[in-house]
Amino acid sequence: MIMKLTAAARVVPFTALMLAACVSQIAYEKQGAELQAARAQAAAEQSQLTKMQQQEKWVVAGDILFPEGGYQLTANGKQALNQYVPQLQGLHDAKVVVYGYTDNLPVGAPLQRAGIANNIDLSSRRADNVVAYLQSQGVNPSIISAKGFGDTHPVAGNDTPDGRAKNRRIEILLEGPGA
Repeated sequence: MIMKLTAAARVVPFTALMLAACVSQIAYEKQGAELQAARAQAAAEQSQLTKMQQQEKWVVAGDILFPEGGYQLTANGKQALNQYVPQLQGLHDAKVVVYGYTDNLPVGAPLQRAGIANNIDLSSRRADNVVAYLQSQGVNPSIISAKGFGDTHPVAGNDTPDGRAKNRRIEILLEGPGA
């Protein structure tokens, strides 16, 4: 009789161990499936980011977006930005920065009366307006920001009208994952 109890006593813990292993196997398989789904989603997002990074910088001429010496988007400017909206709307785990630039001519009296003291202020206001417009078109506000550089990063000489026109620009950059 003692022998039978001992054998039975051995079978019960072994059975409990087997049942625990089955539950753990089920949980393990569930976690494996969740991991595969997360990897597939990450791969899809990475593919989208890679596609965007191949075109990581879009440059839009400031003269198309804004009136001369102004910072409010024109109807043509909004139309020009609309081509980027579908690509930007789909991003959720990215960092997009809109950079504003100007030529080196000083801001005029009308802008100064509006509280814009210099080209940094003007470029910041322009970049802010582009961001606000893109957000109004459905771009996730948590991924997009604005930065104005004024005339500090020219891409052409400021000694000709053509060079100044090239320097008056907005750049939309996808800077990668993160927010």
